[in-house]
Amino acid sequence: LEKCEAAAKDIRGETLNHRVSARHLDLASLTSVREFAAKINEEEEHLHVLINNAAVMRCPHWTTEDGFEMQLGVNYLGHFLLTNLLLDKLKASAPSRIINLSSLAHVAGHIDFDDLNWEKRKYDTKAAYCQSKLALVLFSMELSRRLQGTGVTVNALHPGVARTELGRHTGMHNSAFSSFTLGPIFWLLVKSPQLAAQPSTYLAVAEELESVSGKYFDGFREKAPAPEAEDEEVAQRLWAESARLVGLELSSGASERGQPLPK
Repeated sequence: LEKCEAAAKDIRGETLNHRVSARHLDLASLTSVREFAAKINEEEEHLHVLINNAAVMRCPHWTTEDGFEMQLGVNYLGHFLLTNLLLDKLKASAPSRIINLSSLAHVAGHIDFDDLNWEKRKYDTKAAYCQSKLALVLFSMELSRRLQGTGVTVNALHPGVARTELGRHTGMHNSAFSSFTLGPIFWLLVKSPQLAAQPSTYLAVAEELESVSGKYFDGFREKAPAPEAEDEEVAQRLWAESARLVGLELSSGASERGQPLPK
């Protein structure tokens, strides 16, 4: 939160907008997600843009507070619950936009409904990451369908590879040889955080995208996602399963507690 507070202070200084603030949200905790959403709904008059940007990438086989595989829980389920809890505010503030940060890696993903939480198979951190990013694209497509006529649009985005700590769990950082030989080359080829944020900003404010919804963008360009990402049956099944897991009513509203996958 200290980094967020520092960033908010910088933005306030550069823009003279005193309403820029930072708030605590732990996507690895459904309780934290509910508390954050409740504060936004109570304290904010309008909500015009929601950018679901947080992620963890190729981490060890960790689990969230609620027992979900970490990448599934943080990258997807946390955002799924957060977005649904903020939908009424987004609708009341329409026109509004939702941008879900996916990844090009979604093309290698597959939704395994028989073992969504990696309890029956040997854990594959790369496959788990790809599954979580595919889930975000499917979520975007299904949510867009449900939001037709509300004035709220939703799109998925691959922003490009950014020069951040997201890849700290990848092999490059675990190997001294890779770090010292390939590392410098890698950092020269990837985008700065400022450049990597531009596609998200574009999707959030571009006038020409006012009515564009249910699409996948690679940077600034609309692009066809992986075939599985466009499978309506998979998207609807994933929605129902996700709603059950996080304790969200299938129609509307949320229950008091989530329902983690059985151990």
